[in-house]
Amino acid sequence: MIVATDIMLQYGKKPLFENVNIKFSQGNCYGLIGANGAGKSTFLKILSGEIEPNKGNISTPAKERIAVLKQNHYEYDEFTVLDTVIMGYDRLYKIMKEKEALYCKEDFNDADGMRLGDLEAEFGDLNGWNAESDAAILLNSLGISDKFHDMFMKDLEDALKVKVLLAQALFEDPDVLLLDEPTNHLDIDAIAWLENFLADFKNTVIVVSHDRHFLNQVCTHIVDIDYNKMQLYMGNYDFWYESSQLALKQAKEANKKSEEKVKELQEFIARFSANASKSKQATSRKKLLEKITFEDIRPSSRKYPFVSFKPTSEAGDEILKVTNINYTLNGEHLLRNISFTVNNGDKIAFLGLNNIAKTMLFKILMGEIEPDSGEFKWGMSTTQSYFPRDNNSYFDDVDLNLVNWLRQYSEEKGETFIRGFLGRMLFSGEDSLKLAKVLSGGEKVRCMLSKMMLSGANVIILEEPTNHLDLESITALNNGLVDTKCTTLFTSQDHQFIQTIANRIIEITDDGMIDRIMGYDEYMERKAEGRI
Repeated sequence: MIVATDIMLQYGKKPLFENVNIKFSQGNCYGLIGANGAGKSTFLKILSGEIEPNKGNISTPAKERIAVLKQNHYEYDEFTVLDTVIMGYDRLYKIMKEKEALYCKEDFNDADGMRLGDLEAEFGDLNGWNAESDAAILLNSLGISDKFHDMFMKDLEDALKVKVLLAQALFEDPDVLLLDEPTNHLDIDAIAWLENFLADFKNTVIVVSHDRHFLNQVCTHIVDIDYNKMQLYMGNYDFWYESSQLALKQAKEANKKSEEKVKELQEFIARFSANASKSKQATSRKKLLEKITFEDIRPSSRKYPFVSFKPTSEAGDEILKVTNINYTLNGEHLLRNISFTVNNGDKIAFLGLNNIAKTMLFKILMGEIEPDSGEFKWGMSTTQSYFPRDNNSYFDDVDLNLVNWLRQYSEEKGETFIRGFLGRMLFSGEDSLKLAKVLSGGEKVRCMLSKMMLSGANVIILEEPTNHLDLESITALNNGLVDTKCTTLFTSQDHQFIQTIANRIIEITDDGMIDRIMGYDEYMERKAEGRI
């Protein structure tokens, strides 16, 4: 258990948050959410003791151990992978190193022998004899095989480093686990493993994540940073979002009787509990939801951008035909005999472990590069709009403010129209006069989405569009793509994004591709059962 009392943190004149009083109990998983800049990661640093608040204190029982997922991928470059994991249990690692030093001493004396005896006793109490094997099992569970265990961290790719640092945080069953964006750079199998691990974790977890599916799978509670305060809610992210939208709707219905609002809430909770029955935390969460009262739900101040893709002309039945595309890069055969036909209304999620292969396929389809062999043909009535994984070329060295930047891509050039459109994408007032080249990653994504919406294309192609976005923008984009009539081709690592949008899955493999007309969950279930 960990308790925050009267916490206040202030940078300059404006407090980031104040009067925070919250208790995180054993056996629960808390998802910490809030708009970009609300202080989510900062609050985790306060809980871990890395940052001191201006006021208030954090208390934990004396013997409880707090583990933190480290964000500095280079901190352990001079250590082996196995040692890095074991360092997650600081006291155990220090004992191991002191033991090694004593055993290597040439002038070993009686005092050293006494000290060594004490260390061996404590080492046994801390389950030290199983430390290396436990660390190895954990690494293998995350897809890091034995051949990497004795390598130095500096010799690993960044994606593997993230997994090692995650193993470090999870090592030896900490009492409190603090995770800041734990699914970043993890593959689908590793995320699924982590979801299952946290579902069975008996202690306290506090997590910051932009992955809604992950939050829905693991969280029993949501902590919302809003109005510089923190409010604790029972349930997962979807329940928080839908209940806050219900509260917002009810707040506008001044004439509706209180009894009617209570009944509406009860019906919502019953419906949500039934729909969430498959989630890992469903049983415990259902008991919590049954206790919620009308006063427990509140509208949120969070703002959502407006995302809507409307084609200016209808596409015919023939959208795209791809025939035997092959492509090699730096000697690696990325695409082998790729053939498929896209039909009007398809919403296709492209999967595959090799992200470069998917990027090259989209670049070929957009005419940016040539395949080694094969061909493709777009339907005569199609118009395409493309969101590339790397969009920096649209902004770097561009001396235009946002109004003039977006005006380049709009048939309607009027100031009022452009500003109005930017306002719906949360660039209001002075924000619309920012220079395009100084935008943050999330702001660039919202600008690219604005450009795509203005194009009126009837085919949209998106590579990892949720990267850099906050939860509100991800939700708005997700809803916009569910609603659009545009044929859609996209890649994403966001489970909920794929499941709610795609009606077809194409997976790029080492020796070709797999093409199935079905949803993402069904595809993954069949694949796990060996039926694909």
